[in-house]
Amino acid sequence: MAAAAALAAADTPPAVPQAAGTGGPTARRDFYWLRSFLAGGIAGCCAKTTVAPLDRVKVLLQAHNHHYKHLGVFSTLRAVPQKEGYLGLYKGNGAMMIRIFPYGAIQFMAFEHYKTLITTKLGVSGHVHRLMAGSMAGMTAVICTYPLDMVRVRLAFQVKGEHTYTGIVHAFKTIYAKEGGFLGFYRGLMPTILGMAPYAGVSFFTFGTLKSVGLSHAPTLLGRPSSDNPNVLVLKTHINLLCGGVAGAIAQTISYPFDVTRRRMQLGTVLPEFEKCLTMRETMKYVYGHHGIRKGLYRGLSLNYIRCIPSQAVAFTTYELMKQFFHLN
Repeated sequence: MAAAAALAAADTPPAVPQAAGTGGPTARRDFYWLRSFLAGGIAGCCAKTTVAPLDRVKVLLQAHNHHYKHLGVFSTLRAVPQKEGYLGLYKGNGAMMIRIFPYGAIQFMAFEHYKTLITTKLGVSGHVHRLMAGSMAGMTAVICTYPLDMVRVRLAFQVKGEHTYTGIVHAFKTIYAKEGGFLGFYRGLMPTILGMAPYAGVSFFTFGTLKSVGLSHAPTLLGRPSSDNPNVLVLKTHINLLCGGVAGAIAQTISYPFDVTRRRMQLGTVLPEFEKCLTMRETMKYVYGHHGIRKGLYRGLSLNYIRCIPSQAVAFTTYELMKQFFHLN
């Protein structure tokens, strides 16, 4: 989610001056949210597909899958193709693609709405409004797309030869039938919300602040004119990567224990210790008591750090290209 949070951190695009032979600003703003939706969705899907093998390994390590629980990150990356084939590294990625499109769209639109609301109604401005709006936007997007994330995690946790679910639709039907109906799709929502507030907030705050400060103090060194609007400066690709990586690393470190708790609660009846992890408090207590901090609450964190750089590189490069392609600047 670091990529999706950072994607929405840019300020609202300025009005585009009317050009000869065009319909002017009104024409350029037609279907603006649809174009924003497509830009964020495409960038998010490209970024997530790039790091899908690392996401699969993260789920396996976080929940201590019995086939891989004694292995580290790189050992698991080698073991999964040996046991399940190379496509095993992309298990659950289909559900992720379905989820990331609406997630990116909702988060981006909610961020702009909340930022305006906080500035106009509460009088909060500067960098603080990014922190507040980012937290609220992240939580809004999570609530709306949580069932898709639940299904993705269930599919990603499966190992070849031990399938509980045959696909996305079957997973939805099974969870609904056996785990309490609609509420079954929201297991682990509370730690997700508690983790998302600092995660999204810090991501928005850090990236937005680094971007605005960098372009203000060193526009020539760090920025370049946007191809669809020369009056708008955008960060150079390698600077985008650096800012996004820093924001993602800081946010991930703060919120990671909630992420581990969420994953275990999402897996629910798939885990043998299911009855000991019914609530957020019970789950965190169980993980800490049996595995400690480093090998429990922060298990797989190094993998998330490894994911940051390629994920942000692909996300920001694709998003900047899509913004210019769809004339969002």
